[in-house]
Amino acid sequence: MYGRYHGRNNQELIQHLRRSRVIKSDRVFEAMNSVDRGKYTHPSHAYIDAPQGIGYGVTISAPHMHAYALELLEEKLRDGGRALDVGSGSGYLTACMAIMIGPHGLAIGIDHIPELRMMAEENIRHDHPELLRDGRVELVVGDGRLGYPDRGPYNAIHVGAAAKELPQALIDQLAPGGRLIVPMGPENSDQTLVQVDKTMDGKIKQRPLISVVFVPLTDRERQYRRS
Repeated sequence: MYGRYHGRNNQELIQHLRRSRVIKSDRVFEAMNSVDRGKYTHPSHAYIDAPQGIGYGVTISAPHMHAYALELLEEKLRDGGRALDVGSGSGYLTACMAIMIGPHGLAIGIDHIPELRMMAEENIRHDHPELLRDGRVELVVGDGRLGYPDRGPYNAIHVGAAAKELPQALIDQLAPGGRLIVPMGPENSDQTLVQVDKTMDGKIKQRPLISVVFVPLTDRERQYRRS
């Protein structure tokens, strides 16, 4: 199913993901339906259910992976919440998270490549300018492995690159009751998407989900060398 579907537009792609039961909740469906993937990657490839390169050795994840991540975080992406998107790239998932946490929420997108941060701002401005105008999205340049404590704690954290070990800084920035979704494992080898929950009394619960393939969560200099 994945990587074979090619819709003519965003609506067709998102309808396909719903029919395939990748998207289950109305809230994820509405968010992904309203954020046009064609504004965040090359339009000729935007509606294929496959990852796409966006430069600097970075990819935008396949639509089904974004849908899967949003479904996992759906109960944490509530009006007035705070979300952190580590490795925000072209800004697509940051915009989806901002839509889901509503007009009183805040979604932070962090990337260590300044050019990608600029690209994300331009993309969101063309798709949902109100998210920037109303301060519902903030895009920052920084080392996502360290999170962004200035705006924490976060109800939901998504990491879009594979970590070799569980990022303690991100766990520390989870709010009680918060959830972190992070791919873990070495580059070009077995990786697993992991869900980390912080209970209301601060305990950490971790469970593996599915096998995945992501680019590595790394530093800016190495990322430039990959591009």
